[in-house]
Amino acid sequence: MSLKSFHLVFLVASVVLALFLAAFGFDQYRQSGSQAALLGAISSALAAVTLVIYGRYFLRKLRHISYL
Repeated sequence: MSLKSFHLVFLVASVVLALFLAAFGFDQYRQSGSQAALLGAISSALAAVTLVIYGRYFLRKLRHISYL
């Protein structure tokens, strides 16, 4: 597995984790009304969006390098 492939797998795992944490935070906010849960959910959602933007940048920058 190349460094590029590993980077993409790690990036996808990070996006999935951030989305899970955002959903969990929004659920906790809905149940308890905690402002900390809402802040955590929004932060996680922004992190997921930022990671997707970075992933697109990474793929464009290294498109000439193979995945093997």
